[in-house]
Amino acid sequence: MSRQSERKTVLVTGGAGFLGSHLCDKLIALGHEVVCVDNFFTGNKRNIEHLIGHKRFELVRHDVTFPLYMEVDQIYNLACPASPIHYQHDPVQTTKTSVHGAINMLGLAKRLKCRIFQASTSEVYGDPSVHPQTESYWGNVNPIGPRSCYDEGKRCAETLFFDYHRQNNLEIKVVRIFNTYGPRMHPNDGRVVSNFIVQALKGEPITIYGEGSQTRSFCYVDDLIEGFVRFMDAPAGFTGPMNLGNPGEFTMKELAEKVIELTGSKSKLTYLPLPQDDPKQRRPDITLAKTKLGWEPKVHLTDGLRHTIAYFDDLLKGHAA
Repeated sequence: MSRQSERKTVLVTGGAGFLGSHLCDKLIALGHEVVCVDNFFTGNKRNIEHLIGHKRFELVRHDVTFPLYMEVDQIYNLACPASPIHYQHDPVQTTKTSVHGAINMLGLAKRLKCRIFQASTSEVYGDPSVHPQTESYWGNVNPIGPRSCYDEGKRCAETLFFDYHRQNNLEIKVVRIFNTYGPRMHPNDGRVVSNFIVQALKGEPITIYGEGSQTRSFCYVDDLIEGFVRFMDAPAGFTGPMNLGNPGEFTMKELAEKVIELTGSKSKLTYLPLPQDDPKQRRPDITLAKTKLGWEPKVHLTDGLRHTIAYFDDLLKGHAA
């Protein structure tokens, strides 16, 4: 598969994370040279250890809140903790990673005159009053709540990307990622898919917040990464922001019951109060991605969950050994 006509050197910040490591795999498979940058706050060397020693892969330990100097042809900026447990652990650092990280990577792209991709998030829509969410919706975000370090950090990063684009004619690609799952998710990241699977595999009660009626849309990681690469390769004038996610919508209770079914677990459901500012519903309108990229998710939730369960099952057995 040779989508590109020439080999590029591609920088992936946050490259040892869940999404970043899958992106590194994809870019290597496409024949590119990959520089993976990570400070390993939430990234894990286990995610990219199979690439260590590959002639077209280089690993650099670096924090994007500090400037970075290297020669590359493209930049994917994925660096930032993305789960509430991790981004609320040090909220000031989370904001710095989003904002200073964007400034530093944009500065590098400006110097190199290269195309740069920003991994933004559906969290920019906050607790949406519009459903499903289109890219034209400005969001409903609490600027001073416990999730604000991430929500507002990512919103500010989008601002910076579009200001660099207008002011410096920089080629940018901004994608808003909706809930994504798959192998290499962190087992303790507090995200609903990994939480439910780990609890089910351990036979522990499955924790549902609120009544379990809040909805999410779940996109399998392979589908998302395909969207990343198609977007990066799209004509320069198409900047986004663009939603990428699966428009299939499930309640938390439905997801928990599906995980119990697929794992054969005897876990019971347990209910806890809903966290502050937790969105009641989240579903992408992907009309833009379909129209511009011919992209839409192909992996059904049941199939994706099976792959993810197998990964966590191996991981837990390895930890137990």
